[in-house]
Amino acid sequence: MNKILVIEDDVALNNGIVLSLKQENYDFTQSFTFKEAEKYLSETEFDLIILDVNLPDGNGFDLCKKIRQYSSTPIIFLTANDMEIDVVTGLELGADDYITKPFSLMILRARVSVLLRRTKRISSDDKIIIGHFVFDFDSMSFYKGNDKIELSKTEQKLLKVLIKNRGTVLTRSSLIDKIWTDDAEYVDENALSVTVKRLRDKLEDNPVKPQYIQTVYGIGYTWVVDKHG
Repeated sequence: MNKILVIEDDVALNNGIVLSLKQENYDFTQSFTFKEAEKYLSETEFDLIILDVNLPDGNGFDLCKKIRQYSSTPIIFLTANDMEIDVVTGLELGADDYITKPFSLMILRARVSVLLRRTKRISSDDKIIIGHFVFDFDSMSFYKGNDKIELSKTEQKLLKVLIKNRGTVLTRSSLIDKIWTDDAEYVDENALSVTVKRLRDKLEDNPVKPQYIQTVYGIGYTWVVDKHG
C-alpha cells in the first residue's frame, strides 16, 4: 500500500483530499504544520508527498528544498498562487507536479496515480550512487570505489533506511522497527548498535570518527549529507 503524506493547514481541504483518495486504497498521514511534517518525515518513508506552499509556521518551498537533500520522493505542490514564478520555483526545487487552488479532486487523483506508477517503474532499478559509493540493492552489490563490500541482510536493511533518509536523524526505535519489522519488540537495542558498528567498519575510512553514519546522542543515527552526498 502506498504511503502518502498530506501537508495542508486547511483542515477541510486536508480531510477532503484524504477522503477523495481513500477509495484508491492509499495509506495517509495528515500534517497541518511545517514542524509536524518534519516529524513525520523523520519517522516514515513515504511514497508521495502532497505539499501546500503556504504553511502557518513555514514555507513549502523551504520544506521541499530540505526534503530533496536526502529523498527523491515525488512531491505535488498545492498553492493558491498561480504566478508563473512560483510554478517555476517549485519545479526547480524538485517538485514533480503543481496544482493551483481551487482544483478538481478528480484531477488530483489522476495526477497522484500517474506519479506513483512512474515512481514504481523507476524504483525497480534500486541503484543508488553517493560519492564513491555504489549501492545496488536489487543485485545486492555494494562498492566503495573499486572495492566490493559484502553486507549481511540486516546491514543492507540498515544502510537502505539510512541513505533513503539521508540528512534526517532517525531515532533508534524507528530504526529497530524498520529493520526488524515484526520482531522489533523482541530485539535488544544492542543489536542496532552492533549492526551500526559493523556497517561503519565496512564503509567508513575511519570507523572511530565516522564521516557518513553519525550518532546523534540521545536520539539515534543519520547519514550525513555533504558535498559528496
